[in-house]
Amino acid sequence: MKEIRAYIQPHKLHQVTMMLMEIPGFPGMTVMDCDGFGRECTEHRQEYKPFLPKKRLEIFVPDDMVEIVFNTLMKVAHSGKHGDGKVYVLQALEGGRISTGERNSELA
Repeated sequence: MKEIRAYIQPHKLHQVTMMLMEIPGFPGMTVMDCDGFGRECTEHRQEYKPFLPKKRLEIFVPDDMVEIVFNTLMKVAHSGKHGDGKVYVLQALEGGRISTGERNSELA
């Protein structure tokens, strides 16, 4: 099981969500508001607040879904401008479903 963590532009959230929901067996996701900055802000040494609003998506998927979810995020969140965001794939060692008490390495 993997965690796909994405930081995207807030205005892309609806479009990204709709495309992810079209993937058969898509397990769902968590979305949070966050602020951050990347290379562009640090290279220019801006004197104003460098933090820009982003949406953080956390998606836990089986290994066989990583490519389609990753590629969907990369394609749909892309605008061609600086600050489109980042997508990471992380190893998730184990998960548990609180409502049923299930616990295993493939629980998404």
